[in-house]
Amino acid sequence: MVKEFSYRGIPKEELENMSLEKLFQLFNARQRRSLTRGITDGKRKLIEEIKAAKAGKLKNPIKTHVRDLIILPYMVDVTVNVFSGKEFLPVTIRTEMIGHYLGEYVITNKRVSHGAPGVGASRSSLYVPLK
Repeated sequence: MVKEFSYRGIPKEELENMSLEKLFQLFNARQRRSLTRGITDGKRKLIEEIKAAKAGKLKNPIKTHVRDLIILPYMVDVTVNVFSGKEFLPVTIRTEMIGHYLGEYVITNKRVSHGAPGVGASRSSLYVPLK
């Protein structure tokens, strides 16, 4: 039996039909503050593209640099390519992501794997031949 997703005890269907004011009351203070301060032009454009993709009107993949957009219930099941600082990585929005920031799912740094130490890295490396 598959467990149905619920956000703070409210099922997904009710979340989609809920007004934004009631939805804001369910979010944490950080998300409420971000949403009540207003939506910038970049976020507004991304929201319109997500709605168009959900309706099936958009053919090209959605690419964005907007990482601080809070995921709302109507954005579920849309794939957005988010910029990681180097490349656009696809993020498929799922129901568990509601209330989180879009940028949380795209890592901006990678693991550092150091090579061999260079000349002058330690006292003994001064005497190691380069070839």
